[in-house]
Amino acid sequence: MTFTADDYAHRMQRAAQVAADKGFAGLVITPGPDLVWLCGYAPPAATERLTALIVRPDAAPTLIVPALERGDAEHAPGAPALSFVDWRDGVDPYGIAAPLLDANGRYAVSDNAWALHLLGLQRTLPGTGYTSLTDGLPMLRAVKDAAELARLAAAGAAADATFDGILRVRFAGRTEHEVAADLDALLRRHGHSQVDFTVVGSGPNGADPHHEAGDRTIEPGDAVVLDFGGLLEGYGSDTTRTVSVGEPSPELREVHDIVRRAQEAAFQAVRPGVSCEEIDRVARQVIAEAGYGEYFIHRVGHGIGVTTHEPPYLVAGEQQSLVPGMCFSIEPGIYLPGRFGVRIEDIVTVTADGGQRLNNSVRELQIVA
Repeated sequence: MTFTADDYAHRMQRAAQVAADKGFAGLVITPGPDLVWLCGYAPPAATERLTALIVRPDAAPTLIVPALERGDAEHAPGAPALSFVDWRDGVDPYGIAAPLLDANGRYAVSDNAWALHLLGLQRTLPGTGYTSLTDGLPMLRAVKDAAELARLAAAGAAADATFDGILRVRFAGRTEHEVAADLDALLRRHGHSQVDFTVVGSGPNGADPHHEAGDRTIEPGDAVVLDFGGLLEGYGSDTTRTVSVGEPSPELREVHDIVRRAQEAAFQAVRPGVSCEEIDRVARQVIAEAGYGEYFIHRVGHGIGVTTHEPPYLVAGEQQSLVPGMCFSIEPGIYLPGRFGVRIEDIVTVTADGGQRLNNSVRELQIVA
């Protein structure tokens, strides 16, 4: 499904209104996922040359762009809804930006804006103030429309097919790097244009939630945490399953079942109006009651969309209520240092009366060769 110029125009209009409702004069959006989401423009590279989309409720959205990149910008899907202001090398770009901003306004700015550019704007307009998008407008991209949900569902289905494929390869006697390469190839075979991570944590390495695949040779009896994902048609996948190389030990079976029950309990708690922190609490309670509370060492989930980590975050203290259209991971885990880890992760979207999984591969412990 292709996003139209009208889709991008609607996003920019909504962003301007949300910003105004929160007391901001507008948004300053620099290259990165926010710029892609709002107008479909991804510059060749984020450089020291200022590129910034100014979105205000009282003016047409304007893209400030280096002159040498204006031609590319004018071909962006959202370009028909934009005004353009370009600048040439040797000219102060912050002086070019100044007339587009309220000299005393407060703006929400992209989280990944370069300090160079933010400081340049503050120097030119000392009366302005800036707040990160995550702090100021955390829900801007959190609620997905039907077209976005379709892309996330397709990415989830591709990740499921990848897991089905990886169950058929040999693990024992091969390195984590080799299995990670298999995951990468399978994700691309099933439609991913970009692979962001292929975590393969075998044996004791599985106790590191973000272990990077290394040269360790996988051995019979190992538990192996597989966490993989990337982008398909611009939207993310992110799933985790834990497998056993050969017959699992009774302890691995027990720990895996605890994590599976925690993940299921958290999923069953998803419905509109429930707070983000409640989903974390439900999963954590199952693990704590089983005696492993100290070994669940991260939040239970994060939002996903044009990036694999974005608001909402399902963590203690986050009181934001769930809203239909939100998409996020549910990924409880237990990590036993020096021994093994177990994590199970699905992407879930909030529906009118509950939740729907976008990952449907088997969650029971699978045995691989």
